[in-house]
Amino acid sequence: MKQVEIYTSPLCGFCHAAKRLLKQKDVNFQEIDVFADPSRKPEMIQRANGGRTVPQIFVGDVHVGGCDELHALERAGKLDAMLAA
Repeated sequence: MKQVEIYTSPLCGFCHAAKRLLKQKDVNFQEIDVFADPSRKPEMIQRANGGRTVPQIFVGDVHVGGCDELHALERAGKLDAMLAA
């Protein structure tokens, strides 16, 4: 399974929803809390091609986007293949 990284903030409902989906699928992920460690936010913005909102989700080297994009991949039946590839 590919490495999953998710940039989050504890006050973000979309972050919690994205993490909940990943946990339901038994996906291990590295959480990077940009609220607790603001020095990581510029890294997130660069990796996310200017994306400034959380969550920003990466599967391997692929920028998935946010919570809506993660759930869209799941609904389309594409998330499992992306995680396994």
